[in-house]
Amino acid sequence: MNVLGFGDNTVDRFVDRGTDYPGGNCVNVAVYAHRLGLDAAYLGVFGDDDLGTFVRTSVAAQGVAVDRSTVRPGRTSVSTLHVRDGDRLFLGYDDGTVRERPALDDGLTAYAASFALVHSSVYSRTEAQLPGLAAAGPLVSFDFSDEEEYRTPAYLDRVCPHVDLALLSCSGLDETATRALLTEAVRRGAGMALATRGLEGAIAYDGAVTATAPSRPADPASMSDTMGCGDAFLAGFVVSLLREGWARGLPPARAALDGALRHGAQAAYDQCFVEAAFGCGRPTPAPAPVAAER
Repeated sequence: MNVLGFGDNTVDRFVDRGTDYPGGNCVNVAVYAHRLGLDAAYLGVFGDDDLGTFVRTSVAAQGVAVDRSTVRPGRTSVSTLHVRDGDRLFLGYDDGTVRERPALDDGLTAYAASFALVHSSVYSRTEAQLPGLAAAGPLVSFDFSDEEEYRTPAYLDRVCPHVDLALLSCSGLDETATRALLTEAVRRGAGMALATRGLEGAIAYDGAVTATAPSRPADPASMSDTMGCGDAFLAGFVVSLLREGWARGLPPARAALDGALRHGAQAAYDQCFVEAAFGCGRPTPAPAPVAAER
């Protein structure tokens, strides 16, 4: 079994620590799947700047294959954040100038099809690639994040028919609204939908069965930060389902779904004690000096 992260990569800059870390939703899921014992790879575009080299070498050092990714001229994106009471709080985002994603030509489509599961996200700009990717055969998971623009009927209709698992961050919704959103994602074509709700736990729905699981809270005094916890939950969930024989058109048994939720909660808990997404931090470079006017 193997997992491919297809899409975004970034630098997470913790201003309170003065430290840069590699990250990005699709990078993180690949790294976490590998840490859980599966072969994993990342397919994306790295910038040719120093930060892009930093991210690419850090991902490879985690045992995640990056040999089919490309390097293109441009500036790597940077998320700026800090930690308060254990929670990571975003302060801003520089989108950089490397915005392209690999076009899935016949060779890359065949490569992606060699994986049991391919994961992508709203930040990856891969929506147009999803129909061909799903038709090639691998299971497809997709992170819809928590932003309203990615929950409109038009966006759900564009993406859901081509994904086997829709992940939705729902910590800002009550349980009734969360269940309604899961139902809507499945009604519009997703094979299964998973909502993570922070301290309120998680809910999974496959069109027939609804399963819930409590969270496993960590003590803020002992944890590092919450960066990557949602990605870790997803990785724990899908790795567990893959080991139980999850396949398209074959909904997981209730026991497998319950077990996957438990594994997801454990993975998210363990992630609380990891610096940023997966460590590998280095000091933030000092700003370039501004030339004095003459």
